Amino acid sequence: MEGRIGTYVALLVGLWVLQHVLRAFKSPLRPIPGPIYTNFTRLPLKISIITGTRIHYIHALHQKYGPIVRIAPDEVSLSSLATFKEIHRVGSPFLKTEWYAKFAFDRRPGVFTMSNAREHAARRKLFARAFSKSELRRVWEPVVREKVGVAVGRIREELEAEGVADVLKWWMFLATDVSGRLMFGESFDMLKLGKKNEYIRVLEVALVGSGINVELPWLGTIGRHLPLPTVKTMFRASDYLMDYGKRAITNSRATASQTSRNIFAGMIEESEKTDATLDEVDVVTEAGNLIVAGSDTTAITLTYLVWAVLSQPQLQRALEEEVQQLDDGFDDAALEELPLLNAVIMETLRLYGAAPGSLPRATPAGGVTFHGHFIPAGVTVSTQSYTIHRDEALYANAERFDPSRWMANNDGQQQQQQQQQQQQQQQQYMAFSPFGAGSRICLGIHLAWMELRLATAEFFRQCGGVKVRTGWEEMKMENYFLIAPVGHRCEIVRDS
Repeated sequence: MEGRIGTYVALLVGLWVLQHVLRAFKSPLRPIPGPIYTNFTRLPLKISIITGTRIHYIHALHQKYGPIVRIAPDEVSLSSLATFKEIHRVGSPFLKTEWYAKFAFDRRPGVFTMSNAREHAARRKLFARAFSKSELRRVWEPVVREKVGVAVGRIREELEAEGVADVLKWWMFLATDVSGRLMFGESFDMLKLGKKNEYIRVLEVALVGSGINVELPWLGTIGRHLPLPTVKTMFRASDYLMDYGKRAITNSRATASQTSRNIFAGMIEESEKTDATLDEVDVVTEAGNLIVAGSDTTAITLTYLVWAVLSQPQLQRALEEEVQQLDDGFDDAALEELPLLNAVIMETLRLYGAAPGSLPRATPAGGVTFHGHFIPAGVTVSTQSYTIHRDEALYANAERFDPSRWMANNDGQQQQQQQQQQQQQQQQYMAFSPFGAGSRICLGIHLAWMELRLATAEFFRQCGGVKVRTGWEEMKMENYFLIAPVGHRCEIVRDS
C-alpha cells in the first residue's frame, strides 16, 4: 500500500514538472534573454523581494543580459530610455497591473492603485489644485518651514547633548508630521515627542503585511489567526487605520479659519460638483496612501543627501557657502534659484531616490516588440529607475555622486562642446524618474521638492561643519518597495 502511494505521489510530481517544462518551451517569452530558471519559476524573484534585494537582483540581471531580460515566467524587465518613455508616456496603453491593488488595505482602490485610466484621471483631478506648486506655497509652506525649523533644532539639541545625532530619525519625524498635518489636519507631534505614534507604528507593520500578502498570500491568511499581537496587527490593520483615518473626514469639514483644516476640504467640495465624489472610505484610503508616499520617501532622500554631501567635504563647504548667502526670510521660491542646492537634490534623487524599484505594467492588446523580441498582451513588463539612473550611456561615471552633471558649465567651452553637454543633459533629464513619469508621476512631487529644499537649506545653514559617522556598510540599500539604509540610522557628529 505504501509503495502505491509513493508511486502516485511520484507520478503527480512528474506530471507537474512536465507541465511546467512544456509550458516553458511553448512560452513566447522563451527567446528573451535571462537565466534559464526564469522559464520555469518565479522563486528567485520572490526570494529577492522578501529579502529586500529586488532592485539589486534585477540590476545584476540587466548588467549580464542587457536592456531586456526575463525575470519570471510571465514578467520582463526593461532598462532602456526608449522603452521607458514608451511605457510611461502620457496616454500610454500600458496600464498598472493587479499587483498594485494587492497593496490596498481594504481593497478600495486609491489614486496610487487605480488601474482604470479614466477613474485615475478623475480622482487625480481632485488633487490637482491642492498639490499644485502655487497652492502649496500659498497655504502650506509656513507649516513646512515651521516643522523644518523644529527638526533641525532637535538635531542640534541632540548633537549638543550627546555629541551625535541620528538624522534619519529626525527627518522621518519631520516628513511624517508634515504629512499628518496636511492629510489629517493635525500633526502627529513626533518631532515634539521624539517617537512614533500608534498610527505610524500600525501603518508600518501593515505595509510589511501587504508586501507579504502580495508574494505569499497563504502566509497572510495564517498570520491573521496567530495569537501574536504584532503579527495580527500586520495582517488586520485596516480597522484601526480606518478608525484613525476618520479624523481626516472630521477635520476636512472644519471651517476655513480653523487650524485643523486639511487638503481634503476643498477636494470634497469639488468632488460634490462632479461624478467623482469622495466618500469617507475614499478619504481614509487616500490619507493613508499619502502618509506613506510623503513620509518615508522624503525622509530617506534627505538622509542620503546629508550622508552623500558630508562624505565630500569640498562639496559640503560649497553648499554651506551657497545657503549662507540667503536672507533670513528666504522662501521656497528663493531656494529654487540656487544652482548647487538643486543639483545636489537632483543627484540624490538619481542615486538614492526612495522608490527606485520596478513599476509593473500590463502589455496592451496586440502585444509589443521591444529590442527585437515580441511580448504578447497581458504580460507584465516593468522598468526600474535604479538601473536606468545607473546607465553609463546616460550618466558618465554613473555610480559617482556628482551634482555638477546637473549644472551648466560653459566656461571656456567651444560651441560644439556646449552643444554636446546640452544634449547629454537633455538625455539625463529625460531618463530622470525618481517620481515616476507620465500621467502616473507622483502626486506630491511639488510638496517633496519644497520639503527637500527647505530642509536641506536649513540643515546646512544651522549645522555647518558637521561630519558623518555612519559608513557605507550601514548605508547600503535594502529594498522593501521603498529603500532604506540597512543600518536604519545615519549618525552625524560635531567637527572636533
